[in-house]
Amino acid sequence: MNIDLRSDTVTKPTPGMLNAMMSAKVGDDVYQEDETINLLEARIAKMFGKSHAMFFPSGTMANQTAIKIHTNPGDQVICDKYAHIYNYEGGGASFNSGVSCKLIDGYRGMFTAKDVIEAINPPEFYHSPLSKLVEIENTTNKGGGACWDLNELEKIKQVCNTNNLGFHLDGARLWNALVAKNETPQQYGAIFDTISVCLSKGLGCPIGSVLTGDEKFMTHALRIRKMLGGGMRQGGFLAAAGLYALDHNIDRLKDDHTKAKELSLILQSLHIVKHVEPTETNIVIFELAKDVNSEDFILKLKANNITISDMGQGKLRLVTHIDYTDNMHSKTLETLKQLQF
Repeated sequence: MNIDLRSDTVTKPTPGMLNAMMSAKVGDDVYQEDETINLLEARIAKMFGKSHAMFFPSGTMANQTAIKIHTNPGDQVICDKYAHIYNYEGGGASFNSGVSCKLIDGYRGMFTAKDVIEAINPPEFYHSPLSKLVEIENTTNKGGGACWDLNELEKIKQVCNTNNLGFHLDGARLWNALVAKNETPQQYGAIFDTISVCLSKGLGCPIGSVLTGDEKFMTHALRIRKMLGGGMRQGGFLAAAGLYALDHNIDRLKDDHTKAKELSLILQSLHIVKHVEPTETNIVIFELAKDVNSEDFILKLKANNITISDMGQGKLRLVTHIDYTDNMHSKTLETLKQLQF
């Protein structure tokens, strides 16, 4: 029994999802004639109260499209130092859109409206880049699956409106936040100009993300997606997995959250663990005691067929997901309890 806790991207489609994929009605999506993709896009748009949505092969491409929608070369994006668009998208913001990032030193990947105000460059000061977009990530990956406070997001939106800034949400794991905090997509749709949501993380799809927003923001999304190489043909086989996941795999995220919290409690009880980030959703980030070598820790788990991620800077990560079964969970808990150093 191999237990892979590196990420929730390692999952395989369930039999039900595979059946839905194989029976999908498809067409050529470059001509916007794939009815399953069209159905998925319409459904996501309606969920968030937006007029448009667009299917992408990856969350990175969806985020990069959003950045390009909101900015011009030379502009600046305000985001947290932990932001996925800054750390994990290959420098795409600078390469694709010619923008720089103003990094906020937030808490677990989150910041406040006051932080945003302080980060905005004076528009009349032509020596500095023009602040054009505020971007946040919910849940925060490097922050350990932390969920933003909706009231603070509403305050940030007011700052964006006052200062003519776009507001984009990287909602790669937004489904986890919605379940954990009992919130609705409509609440987020009312705050953000554009939202990307991932289907291939917590929802267990093999591929796919969706970018949604109103017409004035999404007018150029089709052209940008084409420029980035995201024009797919019979992609409805993939979109069908997304539709299936929306019907079957959202409520079950509670199970992932419960398992993650149980892993967190075990780690907190170990003398070899220095610190565990608060665990709200399906990500557990922790640091080992100074006298414990992280490579040795990872290798001991691997000897028990358990694989985790090393995020660097002393941070290790576990991510629960749909393929992490109850039996796997019991073995992982027992293995952690018995680790000897």
